[in-house]
Amino acid sequence: MREISPAVGISAGDFLRSAPDEVKQIVAEIRREKRAGLRKYPSAELLDCSRVLTTTQRKFLLDKVAALVDENLCGRSEMCQQFAELLHLALSYLRLPSRPVVGLAIYFATNGREIHRWRHAWVRVGEEAIYGNVDCLSENPTVPKTVKVAPYWGPVARMPRDRRLREERGAALPSDEDVSSIWWPELKDWLSREFSAREEPAERGTNCERQIR
Repeated sequence: MREISPAVGISAGDFLRSAPDEVKQIVAEIRREKRAGLRKYPSAELLDCSRVLTTTQRKFLLDKVAALVDENLCGRSEMCQQFAELLHLALSYLRLPSRPVVGLAIYFATNGREIHRWRHAWVRVGEEAIYGNVDCLSENPTVPKTVKVAPYWGPVARMPRDRRLREERGAALPSDEDVSSIWWPELKDWLSREFSAREEPAERGTNCERQIR
């Protein structure tokens, strides 16, 4: 099981030894789930309203990106930038008009009350937004447990009401050595094997209308 340190210049083991007890408990649970094959994947809760690629391709791609960034010692709940960069690289490789986005994400309760906001990253493809790394937010100690947001891939105009995304114009993702040196080469190889031979027509998620209400 490969584990990548959250900190530059220090091994995963050294990072964990000096981490607070709360972080050690999170890592222990993540390791248990990985050994048991119980880690979450975006496809399980995806609100799919997209016409980019096919339903199957969208789910496979999101899950593959999630599996890679989940190699972070503390899981992927703090890996929105790496997730967005990897997904952007994959979509660009597939010759789709992708761009990573940084901005403010605001989450709301069912009664419309704001419950959390933070700087986050997602991906745009034309008029669609891909907000895929949010099914794991319960593992992030800085996020209130009341935040329950499902991954979304579809038109910006149809964004679910439990969130609001405000793009920060001109903002760019910082470079990440793990993305460029480890994960992207592996993802690119996977794409060349899994996607190059597919010529299926694009299709929208079949239960889009029901999901976003």
